[in-house]
Amino acid sequence: MLVREAATEGGSQPETQPSPRERRVAKKTSRKRSPKPPSRKRTYVCSVRLNNDEKALLAAAATAARTTLPGFLARSGLAAARDLDTTAAAIAGRRELVAELFAARRHLGHVGNNLNQVTRAINAGAHPPELDAVITATEQAIQRVQHATDQLLDQD
Repeated sequence: MLVREAATEGGSQPETQPSPRERRVAKKTSRKRSPKPPSRKRTYVCSVRLNNDEKALLAAAATAARTTLPGFLARSGLAAARDLDTTAAAIAGRRELVAELFAARRHLGHVGNNLNQVTRAINAGAHPPELDAVITATEQAIQRVQHATDQLLDQD
């Protein structure tokens, strides 16, 4: 028969598993930085809707910045809010660029219409006097689109 001494008499202690609460408390004590003071804690939650491409782009940027997606959104939004002049200029520049691209698209539509008319006349055996003007307008439209595209690429 096996006789065990009681723990109070110097015998072995029964092994017990820590409770889930004790495990959570133990994990919290391993925090490497001190908590934020109450005045700096973020208590408000804002919901943002993103499509898949936007979320992927922002998540990659957050990973590159070594922060979480919500933290990245908060920091970048606050940076933009602190520098409203630059933000407004960037938005205005984008609007101007979009307006230029729409104007270039309309211009290309007109040139395409003229080019079709010239082609129809050439196929009918005529040499329209507008041929040189249409070629010049086509070259100008190409340059305009190229310029707007270069501006767009320079902004990013």
